[in-house]
Amino acid sequence: MAASLDTDGSKTLKPTIEIPTSRSGSTDAPMSPQSWRKRKNSYNPPSRAHTAASLDANDYFVGPRDMSKHSKWPFFLRMHGSVLPKMILPLTVVTLWSTLITCLSEFVYELKVSNLLLTVLGFVVGLAISFRTSSAYERYTEGRKYWSQLQLVGQNFSRTVWVHVAERDGDLGKEDLLAKISALNLVNAFARAMQHKLRFEPGIDYPDLKERVEYLETFAKVAEADIPKAKEPGKLKAAGEYLGVTFAESNPRKRIKRSKKPLGNLPLEILSHLSSYVEYVNQNETLKNGLYHNQLITSIVAFNDVLVGVERVLNTPLPIAYSIAISQITWVYVMMLPFQMWDDLRWVTIPGSIFAAYIILGIAAIGREIENPFGEDVNDLPLETFCQELEADIDYIMSNPRPNVAEFFRSDLNMPLGPLSQKSFDGWMARSKQDIRDALMTKTKADMRIRNSYSKVREEEEDEKHHGQLQHGQQQQEA
Repeated sequence: MAASLDTDGSKTLKPTIEIPTSRSGSTDAPMSPQSWRKRKNSYNPPSRAHTAASLDANDYFVGPRDMSKHSKWPFFLRMHGSVLPKMILPLTVVTLWSTLITCLSEFVYELKVSNLLLTVLGFVVGLAISFRTSSAYERYTEGRKYWSQLQLVGQNFSRTVWVHVAERDGDLGKEDLLAKISALNLVNAFARAMQHKLRFEPGIDYPDLKERVEYLETFAKVAEADIPKAKEPGKLKAAGEYLGVTFAESNPRKRIKRSKKPLGNLPLEILSHLSSYVEYVNQNETLKNGLYHNQLITSIVAFNDVLVGVERVLNTPLPIAYSIAISQITWVYVMMLPFQMWDDLRWVTIPGSIFAAYIILGIAAIGREIENPFGEDVNDLPLETFCQELEADIDYIMSNPRPNVAEFFRSDLNMPLGPLSQKSFDGWMARSKQDIRDALMTKTKADMRIRNSYSKVREEEEDEKHHGQLQHGQQQQEA
């Protein structure tokens, strides 16, 4: 393993993987499911690594957060993942407003109201923000559960196909092997297609998706030429998005709405092709056991359930009436703070209003950010990481042929009755079945004696402790 050169010429610690040439003498370029990551013109996923040579604003404002990174800074000093940048403008407004009210109250006319209003409004605002935050976090956890289900079903489907779908002799066996690999690649394609769909990225022209589905006849492939290309936002617009200015935010569905042809539902169409593969292996009798056939069909149904579930989370936000009312109630409360605090705090009203506004508006901002857990905010779910984990798991499954029981059980390292006996599988094959059962009984009795010895030691320690307490109590009474 050696260090390799990155696209900018700098040295990285990425391993250089050498793929062996074909034994048949073919000169075709080697391909790998991970090959798209090594290209020069590669897609930069939102969960990006920090730049080492310069200070890049995307390091702090673009997500999702890289879960593999570890920060030694205490939480109250961290910027990456904080909503503080989006609080700059609201806190500036609160600062100017509280300064104005304080100056008018000090030099012109006393603008003050009873603290009773602060108590009543504070209770209502607390309920409203709690409802907003809890509903947003519920959507966040539900989205994570669906992606966990996707990983579970993907691993189960891939393992069932790889192990239980037989490979026939000759060229038919080669066809069966390539068909199995293509089917498992479609599982990866389904995850990637769902990721792009949840982020309103239409079409198939993405390096992590195109090569996996370009050969399929889908609506997204036909409409690709008519889909508007994504544009990089200007510096002013990007700064507005970083600071949470609503007027700078673009409609995420803009490219979908401007498409001139129907885009279809790419993840659902991929599932149709997977269903065709299951029917194919059933007809050619490479999958003879009906139980595994039902298991594959059930897995495809589970894939569909995940797709419908994440779409439900995405397309069913908090009703707009609640969002508007909670925002209005929160801002009314924040704007009323200087009137209620000035009589007791005087000039301290200004920093007091700022701190109170940061607490209230900050919690509300967190609720807004995690309401859509599939976006590109720092605190959103790292969908790229989930897809890469699934791809790696499927690669692990495909890296070796179906395990042969006669080979791995008969290994010299397999000690069925260890640690009681160091004999291997073949060693016990030379003994009778009754000897094996007697050894199992001996092992059980030995385990019970060991457990009893542990319990006796604990009982003795407890008795000694209790005896020491009694002696200590008697000494105190005598004293």
